[in-house]
Amino acid sequence: MATFVRVVDAGSLSGAARSLPSSLTSVSRQISALEELFGTRLLLRTTRRLALTDDGRLLYERRNRSSPS
Repeated sequence: MATFVRVVDAGSLSGAARSLPSSLTSVSRQISALEELFGTRLLLRTTRRLALTDDGRLLYERRNRSSPS
């Protein structure tokens, strides 16, 4: 879940990979595993753009609400 939040905050898989530090492949696999676990797409990915799906936005908002500030 932390990787998902980092991807959203960074705005890209590669940005999240640099900040973790982790490989781009590892970050991508973690996101895919999370999507499989929840049974839905969380991110819309293209080579130039990353966007949250509605389900991804809900998950991100719930995660941020439940985290202590």
